Amino acid sequence: MVQTNPRSGWWWLSILAFVLGAATSAQAGPATDQLKGELARVGRVIEETSVVRAGAPALDLSARREAIRIAAEPVFDWRELASRVLGRHWQPRSEAERAEFVRIFGDFINRAYIAQLERYSGEAIRFVGERVEGELALVNSRFVTKQSQEIPVDYRLINRTGRWLVYDVIVEGVSLVSNYRTQFDKVIRTSSYPEMLRQLRDKEVASR
Repeated sequence: MVQTNPRSGWWWLSILAFVLGAATSAQAGPATDQLKGELARVGRVIEETSVVRAGAPALDLSARREAIRIAAEPVFDWRELASRVLGRHWQPRSEAERAEFVRIFGDFINRAYIAQLERYSGEAIRFVGERVEGELALVNSRFVTKQSQEIPVDYRLINRTGRWLVYDVIVEGVSLVSNYRTQFDKVIRTSSYPEMLRQLRDKEVASR
């Protein structure tokens, strides 16, 4: 059964904490700088849709979440993320099947975690390091709770024609990609790829 990883909800909270002005950076580099800029752009959308502006109609919750989803879309390399999640099951898929999985999995992730934004209550995030190796980068951050607990949230990025895009998020040592790859692999091996896709579709519909 495909399940949501609760730890991964911290990545949306990390976005929100940063863009509302609570982030500091001990070490900066090209990947960190670009990531911060992208998250700041998402944050402006979050902030602008969180209050009713003078003369502007109020957005309902679904419209607000859709606006945030659209803003967050360019931050991630959804195809890279999806291919790594399927692992060895990606290669046998046709191009049409791959495109379908990228779309369905992307919608599932967005809907499953965007509601986490509503949990934000002033936490801070610190960017503490960056490592770049060729076209890949790892950006390290710490999400600081109200109880001063620091939760490690690390971003894996890939360079696509000069832009750094996120393809994995690691929360307290748990990789978003690895978590779902294990789940999907188990369903595919014990049942089939169509059954895994059916479960994923059902989860995505249930989260609407």
